[in-house]
Amino acid sequence: MNKKLGRLEVAESRFLEGPRSRIGEFFFTLRVQFSFIRAFRKMHFIGPCVTVFGSARFEADNPYYQQAIKVGEALAKLGFTVMTGGGPGIMEAANKGAYEAGGFSVGCNIVLPFEQKPNPYLHRWIDIRYFFVRKFLLMKYSYAFIVMPGGIGTLDELFESLTLIQTKMIANFPIVIMGKAYHKELYEHIQLMAKNESISPQDMDLLYITDSVEEMVAHIQTHAIKRFNLVKMQKKPQWWFGEWGSRTSKAL
Repeated sequence: MNKKLGRLEVAESRFLEGPRSRIGEFFFTLRVQFSFIRAFRKMHFIGPCVTVFGSARFEADNPYYQQAIKVGEALAKLGFTVMTGGGPGIMEAANKGAYEAGGFSVGCNIVLPFEQKPNPYLHRWIDIRYFFVRKFLLMKYSYAFIVMPGGIGTLDELFESLTLIQTKMIANFPIVIMGKAYHKELYEHIQLMAKNESISPQDMDLLYITDSVEEMVAHIQTHAIKRFNLVKMQKKPQWWFGEWGSRTSKAL
């Protein structure tokens, strides 16, 4: 294991170990603050974005990988910056679709003891030291969330998005779940929650599930582009602040 990976693993786990010394907690807070500020400066001008969530484990011959390429391509053609967790699998495929379609492709990468490294289809990426910072950034800059087939981390990101929208912490951005067969039991369980009133029946309206990239595009056009009157940011990034900017400036 390389030294950088070891440091990141220690930094990620220590803050969950319970109370530490006052000075240790203070410097941890400063490191988190620096992580946020650094990310804000770099990502301020990249939007509007759509974040694509999905498994890091699918290879290029997997049909979900191929579908994610089409998803990234379609989002890029709509004028969105495509944001992912920056790693392999579905993340790589969505970035690849955007990259090869001439769109802008970015990643919020975190170093893990397995699977995760920046994929080759990123115009820009930022290495994130803490999971909770990374997840915050994947939400902050996006006007829609696409949930491709994935594992525990993907479900975590799905329900984090739903919770933020349900509690009105963020606006009612569209959440599109791709893959009816893969997510069949999950969707049935969410329906069961609504039936048993552990969630509101209206919460079912927060989700749109489909197998069609064309239907995904139409849903985002209605519930993101038209609803929020989206256009590309026209302000110019300042390199001395470490800011990134999308290479395109067309209207969505």
